[in-house]
Amino acid sequence: MSLESDIKSIVESVGLSLYDAIITSEHGETIYRVSIKDKENKGVSMDRCVNITHLISPLLDVTPPVSGDYRLEVGSPGIERKLTKLDNFINSIGEKVSILAKNKEKFKGVLVDVKGEDLYLQTDDEEVVVPLNNVVKASTYFEW
Repeated sequence: MSLESDIKSIVESVGLSLYDAIITSEHGETIYRVSIKDKENKGVSMDRCVNITHLISPLLDVTPPVSGDYRLEVGSPGIERKLTKLDNFINSIGEKVSILAKNKEKFKGVLVDVKGEDLYLQTDDEEVVVPLNNVVKASTYFEW
């Protein structure tokens, strides 16, 4: 099993879902960022993030995500979040999304379905199908 699938199992064992696990660098520091979601999109409390941190830290002591020093961050991906993987899109069905396609065309609407690698988006005017491999940038958005 991979590190990410082990983390996913731990996160799911406490009733949450793994949104993403990425390695990033900010201000010269390496960060292993684990994003978790409530399965019903109700948000994730700080206490639950701390609990997940305590649960996965021993695993990372044995199987570090990177060589060298890093900082572990566990948090919610937020209400407005980047969509980078197929699973991110699947987990965002029913939410408002903004997509920039390779041909510079922009789409905004509700993500109604994901079939194979096609994204079905209901805009104000029509339903649009955008192939995942045509997406340059995508994120959820919230209208205040």
